[in-house]
Amino acid sequence: MSSDEDKYPGGLMSRRMMRGFSPAALKKAREARKVGRAALARSAGVSSSTVRRWENGQVSPGVDLLAQVAVVLGIEISDVVLVPVDTRYPGDWRVLKGLTQMQLAAAVGVTTEVIGAIERGERVVPDAIATKLAKKLGISVEELVAANRRAHDRGLDEPA
Repeated sequence: MSSDEDKYPGGLMSRRMMRGFSPAALKKAREARKVGRAALARSAGVSSSTVRRWENGQVSPGVDLLAQVAVVLGIEISDVVLVPVDTRYPGDWRVLKGLTQMQLAAAVGVTTEVIGAIERGERVVPDAIATKLAKKLGISVEELVAANRRAHDRGLDEPA
């Protein structure tokens, strides 16, 4: 851990904003369902100030917490993570499924390092892994390969 900002009561927090995460959409979903910050925080195992920081765009929840929050609010992750299909990277597809890199790696029988390299476009997806990843992510192999290519071809300063 590099600082206290990297920690919160539920575990580790992402060091950067989740790509496509919409704080406004999260707040709107919470308010539409008449769920208070404190109640949402309690169900996610975090403080209400953490939920406030999510909604103010100061930080984003980790994918595991976001998946839990989506269940509590009765929404899909895609309701609060807004990345158009034709611009998605492999990591976006994983997030939309509510999976951490570790969970996805275990499900397809590879290391988290392999998943990370594929998500960042540093590694072409081998056919045998592509089939397993696509199935787990609920997309076609072609879409996974295209997402991997987009991650590889992204701008130098654009995170995957």
